[in-house]
Amino acid sequence: MERIVNLHIEKLPEGFYLATSDSIQGLVAQGRTISETIEIARDIVKKLIEAQEGQISTLSSFTDKFDYPLVIGV
Repeated sequence: MERIVNLHIEKLPEGFYLATSDSIQGLVAQGRTISETIEIARDIVKKLIEAQEGQISTLSSFTDKFDYPLVIGV
């Protein structure tokens, strides 16, 4: 089953990116690029969901409609 996890990504002063989430307790992922940070976060989320199975009920199920924040630098 697929789930939607909202990530909060911020650029750190050191130049790295940090991802956390309000919906997955314990999620902290850091990478050199946004893409790398998202990939690391994806792997961590999978492991945390497996470890906390039955305890995480706030995640929305993936459906045919969802919001995706598209960030464009202009």
